[in-house]
Amino acid sequence: MNALLTVSVNGETRRTSAPTIAALVQELELDPAKVAVERNGEIVPRSTLADVPLADGDTLEIVHFVGGGDHYDDSWEVAGRRFSSRLIVGTGKYKDFAQNAAALDASGAEIVTVAVRRVNVSDPKAPMLTDFIDPKKVTYLPNTAGCFTADDAIRTLRLAREAGGWDLVKLEVLGEARTLYPDMRETLKATEVLAKEGFLPMVYCTDDPIAAKQLEEAGAVAVMPLGAPIGSGLGIQNRVTIRLIVEGASVPVLVDAGVGTASDAAVAMELGCDGVLMNTAIAEAKDPIRMARAMKLAVEAGRHAYLSGRMGTRKYADPSSPLAGLI
Repeated sequence: MNALLTVSVNGETRRTSAPTIAALVQELELDPAKVAVERNGEIVPRSTLADVPLADGDTLEIVHFVGGGDHYDDSWEVAGRRFSSRLIVGTGKYKDFAQNAAALDASGAEIVTVAVRRVNVSDPKAPMLTDFIDPKKVTYLPNTAGCFTADDAIRTLRLAREAGGWDLVKLEVLGEARTLYPDMRETLKATEVLAKEGFLPMVYCTDDPIAAKQLEEAGAVAVMPLGAPIGSGLGIQNRVTIRLIVEGASVPVLVDAGVGTASDAAVAMELGCDGVLMNTAIAEAKDPIRMARAMKLAVEAGRHAYLSGRMGTRKYADPSSPLAGLI
């Protein structure tokens, strides 16, 4: 039996009894024909890997080809389902379904909210959203927009599940038509019922840390506090409470409603939210396709900023260049 050797492989110390580099590569469950090896700073020709003996203390770098580009993985998960994009977009207020589909494509979003409405029985051949946005390629998130009672919301989502088999849903129960603020008592009631029936509700709520926690305990798989009133475009009005919700939640937190422009989406992500949902900000832009692209970039930038850990704020100036030694 060969004596154990201590070698460094891609920066990690490893003990091995492999007699040659090829044997070590195979020990690592790699194919010698598909890798390149550097030993102690010198490339080892692939044709000689089986002939080059390993020595104690060898430093090896083993590389292979991967797809080009950025392989940074910052996907997120809700109810056991994983998504790459942290942007969710709506499907209302667009000029037509074609524009909606183009904006979705530009946004990179993988989830779209869809309202449940009656079929147009007078014109059964009228275009439908599914003709332009394929539910097999994009996750449909049925929502209860326009519902003002728990019973109406529950009924709507039961119909949605029957129509498309969806269990991941967006719940919103509104308190009044003027502000479109959620009625949290009815929202909590609906969440409890839906969770017991096997639904996975992502729930629109006030920016209240206590209410958000109650929803989570009732079965919400994500909480979605408003940034500002629906369709207002006012941006994130209360950063303090959004941050508190994020800090206290053990389910994803997504800002829902109030985003008006890209900087608003970036702010939501800088607060640590898992994602942002928007509709009007894109659909009512003068150029919805360009705005969708801007929102995609803003969400990504805000996420990177949050993960990087911003500098601390100071009361006074702090020069970037030292003042000592000036001429």
